Amino acid sequence: MRAATALALHGAAGIAAAAAPEAPSGEAVALAPISITGHYDNAVGTSDAASAGVVRSELLKNRPALRPGEVLEFVPGVIVTQHSGDGKANQYFLRGFNLDHGTDFATFVDGLPVNMPTHAHGHGYTDLNWLIPELVARIRYRKGPYAAEDGDFSSAGSARIELFDALPRGIASVTLGQDRFARSLVANSAPVGGGELLYALEAAHNDGPWERPENFRRFNGVLRYSSGSADARWSLTAMGYSARWNSTDQIPQRAVDAGLVGRYGAVDPSDGGRTERASLSFENLQRSATGEFRLQTYAIRSRLDLFSNFTYFLERPEGDQFEQAERRTTLGLTTSRSWNARLGGVDMVHTLGLQVRHDRLDPVGLYTSVARQRTGITQESEAEQTSVGIHGESALQWTPWLRSVAGLRADRYHFDVASSIVENSGKRSAGIGSPKLSLILGPWARTEVFVNYGQGFHSNDARGATARRMAKSDEAVEPATPLVRSKGAELGVRSEIVPGLQASLALWQLRLGSELLFVGDAGETEASRPSRRRGVELGLHYRATEWLLLDADLAASRARFTGDEPEGNHIPGSIDKVASLGVTVLDRGPWSGQFQLRYLGPRPLVEDASKRSKATTLAYLRVGYRFNPKVRLDVDVFNLFDRKASDIDYCYESRLAGEAAGVPDRHSHPVEPRRVRVTLNAAF
Repeated sequence: MRAATALALHGAAGIAAAAAPEAPSGEAVALAPISITGHYDNAVGTSDAASAGVVRSELLKNRPALRPGEVLEFVPGVIVTQHSGDGKANQYFLRGFNLDHGTDFATFVDGLPVNMPTHAHGHGYTDLNWLIPELVARIRYRKGPYAAEDGDFSSAGSARIELFDALPRGIASVTLGQDRFARSLVANSAPVGGGELLYALEAAHNDGPWERPENFRRFNGVLRYSSGSADARWSLTAMGYSARWNSTDQIPQRAVDAGLVGRYGAVDPSDGGRTERASLSFENLQRSATGEFRLQTYAIRSRLDLFSNFTYFLERPEGDQFEQAERRTTLGLTTSRSWNARLGGVDMVHTLGLQVRHDRLDPVGLYTSVARQRTGITQESEAEQTSVGIHGESALQWTPWLRSVAGLRADRYHFDVASSIVENSGKRSAGIGSPKLSLILGPWARTEVFVNYGQGFHSNDARGATARRMAKSDEAVEPATPLVRSKGAELGVRSEIVPGLQASLALWQLRLGSELLFVGDAGETEASRPSRRRGVELGLHYRATEWLLLDADLAASRARFTGDEPEGNHIPGSIDKVASLGVTVLDRGPWSGQFQLRYLGPRPLVEDASKRSKATTLAYLRVGYRFNPKVRLDVDVFNLFDRKASDIDYCYESRLAGEAAGVPDRHSHPVEPRRVRVTLNAAF
């Protein structure tokens, strides 16, 4: 029963806390986790690594967010930016990675995978614009490939965003801001037929500061029915999302310097896109004294039509705009069974899990276009990708001060591609095994020490795994390795020795067998090399008083290609320093507030680091006033100090109208200027 209690509270990480009452006098005793309302739930005894944790909804609701995807910035060290229209997936940065649109960071919402493999725009594409932040109950995050549960896309880490089954009270909110920004949300839950029915409807519009109005329109809906208790429950959830937008992509610095375009202008004003997503999922949970059983099945249907032009007139006199389009159906099943046991005085939890996913793209393609009108086919494919992952894990409490978590994961992938380029059609299969091991020592003086090691992998785009011809040049090419191994290690410490302070420190390293990626913009695989990243992360979360919360997350990393090459060993886009500082004021009478400062350090734009981006520092501010227990007004200010900085920088060759040839140049997408949004929230 002790292990069952631990499982119910914290999973395998809670074994030590459950066994603590029986520890002999004088020996180290595991401390019960501390619940700090409105803060990170990262107490001693709640995780298997210093870089893992849980974000609670109380903190989520207090921090302003410019975009839905910024909920991932609650994961310490993650930075979220944008280089195109608001309907496109964000850019993500973590642990020396420019994760592009999500590769190497696995994201789940209520168990549904968000990363899209073999995607029209980028492998691992992670679009979170359909997320309604008010429905998020908590975020469980891990960094590094140390957990057997985590498979593809998780070498840098993973985040599992969990939604409420029932809301504490209904929500009706209206937000207005500059640039014709408007958002409305209605959400509530009510008892129906012995269960709970939750619904949410959201509509939003934004033009942004761009010279050509973005005209972003988003519509969102969630409907969930759940029934049962904490130990035996099931839920059925339907979600739907649709968006349309105009894009202002990155622009070349020479065009700005010459006055050809303004800071918020576009070289090709016809860029833009539309996307749709619908999902249906079922989840069942059964807990008992002997263990836990989970089952989830899901079906996702999505589409994307994205028009972009990053090189302008480099390839074609009528313009280089291209369309990336896909129609996707995803079916999946995830199940696990845990058993609690005790042998020779050792508490243990054993877990077996199965993950099955099938993606069918009919079709996925890259096309030439002019002013959003398709003019030709660069590459079009029908593709199917099926993956099966089996994982096992055993958590053992050897002594009151030593716990181990050992896991093994085996994955098998099958790719089937029918391409408009005949040589690029084919079938291919691959498998990989990934061992994991974590040791947790302590606590002593409210302090734990963690030693983590794990192997993981990332898959490559199915089209790259079967390609033998380049889509544009028709040159011969070797197929990409389907599954690329990663190896990570971490040494960490977490302490609560100072009353009210949760402190964590992690030293980590990650090696990738290849940075190889399929580039959706070109329809072909981009050659790359093995790499090594290492770094240090410090997290400080302090409850100074009942009403004042202080947060500081600092990270420094070094990312290099391994081996010495003439062009250099720096990894373009890799960040060396990230910082986030937050101050939250809770309910000082009718007032509340939050101040957030984030720093995104400079990064190399080319392999020899001769060209580097500048650092970006932004501040957000929220001031809230509660008129009565049910009505609150929030004023959010984004880019508080009106900094002129970049969300993203690239260095590549492009050609403007009138230029005789391509010109290598820095291309940037600016951060939005200071913007104010006012939200009226009513509870019912």
